[in-house]
Parts: sequence; structure tokens; C-alpha cells
Amino acid sequence: MKAMIGIAAVLMLAAAPALALEVREQATIKAPIEQVWTQVGPFCAIANWHPAVEGCTLRKSGGKEERDIALKGGGAIQERLMSVSAAKHRLRYTLLNGPLPVKNYSSTIRLSAVDARTTRITWSSSFQASGAPDAEARKVIAGIYTSGIEGLRKQLESTQ
Repeated sequence: MKAMIGIAAVLMLAAAPALALEVREQATIKAPIEQVWTQVGPFCAIANWHPAVEGCTLRKSGGKEERDIALKGGGAIQERLMSVSAAKHRLRYTLLNGPLPVKNYSSTIRLSAVDARTTRITWSSSFQASGAPDAEARKVIAGIYTSGIEGLRKQLESTQ
């Protein structure tokens, strides 16, 4: 009986979907929240501040806004906007295709005012590793977020 319970437990674990991994990067930017939102809110504006992005093209598909991101050095990423709220300073999107070692990727960029001149940006996601170990997938995504936040900070703080 114990052996059957053990076998059943192993089979249940093998059949269960892989657990989602999460990455969350946060930083403050010395700029008012509305000024930061003007850079983050438009779905293709990422081309203006992320150092890995060469360009961005918007398109509609199935009533949803999608972006094709051209990466510096070659490569491309396609993402779909899931929701955007200017009132909540929040943008949610999913990855459709690209060279990242992830699948079932969903991400949120959220801004909050620290004070009248400072904004907190939180960039988070949940996904499963694909083609790389969990730790490597987390490292890649965290690197994308930290370099993007730094690019946004440099752009906004240089105008202050």
C-alpha cells in the first residue's frame, strides 16, 4: 500500500505543471510620476529608454495592440499589451515570441509616487524557464529589467 501511495505521489508531481518563476525589480527615479508615465505608458516607448532596444513597431492583432521590438545586435521580440491604466500607472503585457529563455511570460510595469519629485518603478513578471535552468532564466529577465530601469533613469534624470 505504501508503495502505491509513493508511486501515485510521483505520478501526480510529474503531471503537475511547472511552477511559475517570478522576478521583481524595483528602483526610484528622480522625476515626477506623470513624467515617468509619459515614457513608460505608450507601449512602443520602450525604444526610447531601454538600452537593448533598437526600435519598436506597433500593430493590431485580434483587437489587441502588439509590439515588434528590434534588439540591438540582432534579434526580435513580439509582445502583446494586455492592459494599460494611466490612472493606476500600470502596464501589463505578455511575450508572444523571442529569444528569451522563458515561456508563459506575463509582466507588469507599475509606477507609484514616492513624493512630488520621485517615482518608484516596479517591473515584475511570472514565467516558466524554457531552454535554460530556472536560475539562468531569472538572471536574464532581471538583467533586462535592471538595464531598462537604469536607461529610463538616465533619460529622465538628465532632463531634471
